[in-house]
Amino acid sequence: MTDGAWERARSFGSAARLYGEHRPSYPQALLDAVEELSGVALGGARVADVGAGTGIATGLLYTRGADVVGVEPGAGMAAEFRRRNPRVPLVRGDGDRLPFASGSLDLLSYAQSWHWTDPALSGPEALRVLRPGGAVAVWSNDPDVGVEWIAGQQARIEEGFGPGWYVNEHPRSQSGLEFTTRLLRWSRRIPVDVHLAKLGTHSLFLIGRPGTDEFLAEEREHLLRLFPDGSVPEHYVVDLRVARVGQPKRPWT
Repeated sequence: MTDGAWERARSFGSAARLYGEHRPSYPQALLDAVEELSGVALGGARVADVGAGTGIATGLLYTRGADVVGVEPGAGMAAEFRRRNPRVPLVRGDGDRLPFASGSLDLLSYAQSWHWTDPALSGPEALRVLRPGGAVAVWSNDPDVGVEWIAGQQARIEEGFGPGWYVNEHPRSQSGLEFTTRLLRWSRRIPVDVHLAKLGTHSLFLIGRPGTDEFLAEEREHLLRLFPDGSVPEHYVVDLRVARVGQPKRPWT
């Protein structure tokens, strides 16, 4: 990971409470798709949610009945995780060095966190800790740029700060895992100020790049012109990628 990426990865601890309050959750259909593609029934499954952050995904897995543990490297995010999920165990660690015995888990999940790992390390680690028949599930809430106002906002951010502001690299081949993809669309309507607070929890805005405060102020005025009732319809595409471990290959037909 480059120095710039490390800076962005470390930035979340200072805004852990805001992250927990304003980052969106995920639709229930996501967990149905995880079970379908992974072949792992979540009820009673041994799951580690890696890069758990404040526990948004971990809490969903726990509610679904998984025997889940969060894995989080950052002190600030870990503290917020414990505040929000007092019944869910948490260990400090990261995807490149998983603190679990070999063959001990049914499922590894990475919600908004795979891109903070080195796939050349996290892939072999996943293969080590998963039992035969286990699976890796990687997912993210991506802004739906097929919606006109969201595409416009993305363009304004890139114009002001350059491409690549939205850090979310999908699994790459050097992980040693073969992924199947499923896309799930969903939306929520929230106040303009909540949307901007959510935007402010992304690493670009947390690392103090010059001009970010001015951008958010201008964006508020722009959005209020678009949505004079003060509420914003956020649209997301959940990009889910699942890789099974130790499954026999299907014969050619």
